Amino acid sequence: MIRPLETYTASLADAAQLVGASFDGDTSITFTGVTHRDTEVEPGDIFIAIPGAHVHGASFADKAHKSGAVAVVTDAAGAALVTVLPTLVVKDVRNAAALISSSLFRYPMRDMQSIGITGTNGKTTVSTLLYQIFEAVGRDTGLIGTVETRIGLDVIPSARTTPEATELQALAAAMRERHMRHLVMEVSSHALSLQRVRGSHFSISAFTNLSQDHLDFHHDMDSYFAAKAALFTPEYTEQAFINIDSDYGRKLTAIASVPVTTLSRINKSATWHFVEITETTTGAEFSIRGAGGILIDSRTKLFGAYNLDNLLMAIAIASECGIDPIELAAVAPNLLGAPGRLESVSLGQGYKALVDYAHSPDAVANVLAAARDFTSGKIIAVLGCGGDRDASKRPLMGSALAQGSDIAVFTSDNPRSEVPSKILEQMIGQLAISEPSRIIEDRSAAIAYATSLAQPGDTVLVLGKGHESGQEIQGVVTPFDDRIQLAQAIEATP
Repeated sequence: MIRPLETYTASLADAAQLVGASFDGDTSITFTGVTHRDTEVEPGDIFIAIPGAHVHGASFADKAHKSGAVAVVTDAAGAALVTVLPTLVVKDVRNAAALISSSLFRYPMRDMQSIGITGTNGKTTVSTLLYQIFEAVGRDTGLIGTVETRIGLDVIPSARTTPEATELQALAAAMRERHMRHLVMEVSSHALSLQRVRGSHFSISAFTNLSQDHLDFHHDMDSYFAAKAALFTPEYTEQAFINIDSDYGRKLTAIASVPVTTLSRINKSATWHFVEITETTTGAEFSIRGAGGILIDSRTKLFGAYNLDNLLMAIAIASECGIDPIELAAVAPNLLGAPGRLESVSLGQGYKALVDYAHSPDAVANVLAAARDFTSGKIIAVLGCGGDRDASKRPLMGSALAQGSDIAVFTSDNPRSEVPSKILEQMIGQLAISEPSRIIEDRSAAIAYATSLAQPGDTVLVLGKGHESGQEIQGVVTPFDDRIQLAQAIEATP
């Protein structure tokens, strides 16, 4: 956990009042940090004991005490487990964690131009593009997202898309301390539902798109949309940038309770839109019309219509943040996609080989459609579905794979606690798989098979895991990086 160097202090009495906690202990006790991880407690911390699916966080209060925690924040069930520390009892532990953390660090996200990006697909790419733009024009920037966290040029691998509130606010305080002018971060629907961003505030919130995903958590699309829509209220943001090329984007535009700027690849009535797009062998040339009649002519190395959507969003937000259109036109050709997003693996082979994080039906369909635009030969695609996640999307992903590729290789992703063969059965459903398409449960073997079929002009796509560096099977994570596996398969192919 990254913490600021400056010491911040607050009293338990103030914390109790802030979150409406019952507390009958010594109200003069002060604390200097907040964490929900017993392994990261430092002397002077409040320990946030969150109820878990299997074990209550309060079970670790003794360990937190030995590490120097001065108090515990938990619910009534957790309070019954705590015997060694003063305890603030609340109804919603996660909400309390967010409010206490943001208050302790004096609401750090308000002291930077903070930008929150949400949507089913595109969050990582938009955030990465914005980070590159700001850095290119000399603006020190913090980045928080699925792949990595950056404070200027310092890089830390990320554990999740949006950190827990205790980590997020400490990290933002550290960024402020290091004089970051901007903070660009991905905001997941889980984070919004689980109160991780309570107490946070953004100068700009952006919506890319919404399609089926995470229904194991949200249960239905209405709930999923409502979680995303919460970001576009005065509690969280000053203004909204919304792509209106989907029904959900248009719906959000209608209900957002903050000023809205619209974007579109196809609708020229949007504030920011493409006037012209010309695809090239190395990406695309484009003209963008923006707010106040701004016209930006440039080119990009990014492939695919959905990546043009991501680029449009990044350029529009950067312009709103005061980047000159001339600078944006100059920077655009040098912008790179996020790791594991249509990332090329090139060892001199005569065909394209790409890795992509696509793990929803819409994302799979979009990346295969993008590949079709730059492929003269066959599209050979490898895809699996993750275990312990939304099972209803598996047949939809399988269908998207079969329809969008010439040769479909069905394989395992991160099966987690599930049986891989059962996941594949659900993924395939009623599809008729015939040679050279195959079902190959072992992901390494599936990738090797795909490369063995590739000829000049073809494209091999390995989908689903993107930047991930491990594969989880029955609770054990072993090293597995699609990019490395693909490179090894290419080298081994005669």
